[in-house]
Amino acid sequence: MSSNEKLANGTTGYKITKDDLAQINRRNLFGFQDGWNYERMQHSGYLWIILPTLRKLYGDGTPELKEACRAQCAPFFNTSNFLNTIITGIDLAIEEEEGIEGLEAVAGLKTGLMGPLASIGDSIFGSLLPTIFGALAANMAMNGNPLGIFIWVAVNILVDWFRCKQTHMAYEQGMKLVTTMSDRLNALTDAASVMGIFMVGALVATNVGIVIAAKPVIGGVTVDLQNICNMICPKLVPAALVGFVYWLLGKKGMTSTKAIFIVLVLSIALGAFGIICKG
Repeated sequence: MSSNEKLANGTTGYKITKDDLAQINRRNLFGFQDGWNYERMQHSGYLWIILPTLRKLYGDGTPELKEACRAQCAPFFNTSNFLNTIITGIDLAIEEEEGIEGLEAVAGLKTGLMGPLASIGDSIFGSLLPTIFGALAANMAMNGNPLGIFIWVAVNILVDWFRCKQTHMAYEQGMKLVTTMSDRLNALTDAASVMGIFMVGALVATNVGIVIAAKPVIGGVTVDLQNICNMICPKLVPAALVGFVYWLLGKKGMTSTKAIFIVLVLSIALGAFGIICKG
């Protein structure tokens, strides 16, 4: 069967190798975030790290390659750069097995997993590990112990090793999901979504610092609005702010850039009038 016939039948006829995955890891480590923008965030970086493999799957200059590239650039994509290759590995396994017929499943995969993996990856690798080992290394360095720097370097090397290893694991498991366990893909997405929601809630409570500074006097009594909110629900104001941004993003014509400017202007205005302040 020729390459064109394989593409027409929905298969690519190419088997992804360890060298292909290694190339993806190199590009991911050094260039995944280089194309970041406020409109679609990581979509161009994601396409860049897998483009050489897509060219092998579909062939140079083919209509299928162009369709695959457009599909990868079409959706908004933003996730943790510590766990993004989990999506990449499963994505390539689907495209290797199903070709362009699998692009719809890939789009659903990216949409379903990017949020949960972002909250999990950023919490563990972006906050927890740097806090623990960074504090340990800094404390040892302040006490004149040079071992601290080696601990910090070793932790970062292990994290990068894990980022590379997960590409291979995700690809292998992705092949199983595509060939023998396709029903597990939805379960995987749902499980990650539930965990991601918990992590997002924790991030909102710990990282969004805003309180009500205004204390109006009503009938000679000073009313502490922030204390009232705390009695109703701790961290109610940060949760309300996140809900407001979520509502904004659901409006027609609204983009993340516009939402950022709206929140920025409101924060400056309300802060200037003493209504809110940093918590």
